[in-house]
Amino acid sequence: MLTRLGLACARLIANSPWTNVYGLARTLLALGTLGTLTFTSTSALFTPMLGRTTTPNCDGAATISLYCMLPSDQLELGRLLSIAVLLVVASGWRPRFTALPHWWVAFSVQASISIPDGGDQITAVLALLLLPVALTDRRRWHWAQAPPGSDRPYAALVALAAMFLIRLQVAGVYLHASIAKLGVTEWANGTALYYWLNDPTFGTPLWLRDFLRPVLSAGPVVAALTWGTIALEFALAVGLFLPKRRWKPLLVGGLTLHAGIAVLMGLSSFALAMFAALILFLRPWEHPIGPLSRLEPRLRVRPGWFIESLRGIPRRWRKRILAG
Repeated sequence: MLTRLGLACARLIANSPWTNVYGLARTLLALGTLGTLTFTSTSALFTPMLGRTTTPNCDGAATISLYCMLPSDQLELGRLLSIAVLLVVASGWRPRFTALPHWWVAFSVQASISIPDGGDQITAVLALLLLPVALTDRRRWHWAQAPPGSDRPYAALVALAAMFLIRLQVAGVYLHASIAKLGVTEWANGTALYYWLNDPTFGTPLWLRDFLRPVLSAGPVVAALTWGTIALEFALAVGLFLPKRRWKPLLVGGLTLHAGIAVLMGLSSFALAMFAALILFLRPWEHPIGPLSRLEPRLRVRPGWFIESLRGIPRRWRKRILAG
């Protein structure tokens, strides 16, 4: 039995978890939070509401939030620091150094801002579950070619276990999303999308409503889209048990679903978080994404780059620059 277990582990670590697949997911997670912090003012992020008279929220585990460790008049500084961290994470530089700061910022946002959404919560959970992968990643960029897992078998096993937990978590999210909808009258009778898309707060933007009016006026079409959403979410959950050759259609379907939600309901940060979740779930992490592999050589800093960058500058100015 131990021999068979050892052989199974050997087969697992033959596939390196440190590829640009998980790297792309990290970048998408960072970009989602980055968009929220960049395009939302500090006063809007930390607004007293829902019976609270103080912000940020620092109850319970939120006491370790970045925004709770700063004075209340320095929240703008915290937002700027978070943006700086997320920019570095999104670039892919040194995953093992940026993994913990990324999780801390993601946790701080979902724990302390006034109105966190599902995307913020998904991002915080995935950033936490990705820690064993990123902390064992010795590459300079998460776009770089993956080293063989067999070179560091124990680290590879830890990272692969974390990747499996992420797949289990994402499958659970979609299973709950599909089954929970069946208990809501509007989802069960096929009218939920009509109400959601016409909602004045979460509905479609004004420029799209005229185009969608004929669709939303057709009962059978609305019902098909409503029930189709439930069916697709359930199919995504079942993907946990399907062979890898069946993953691609599900991945395309899931990405299309969340792209549609982003366009029709404006939930762009939520869409980026779910794109990352779907990539970690339904894209084999041992198969690098070809076009992204070409990013890493462009990011390398060659020796003598500074001298080369001075070419074209008049000689008298070059001498002054080099002289300091």
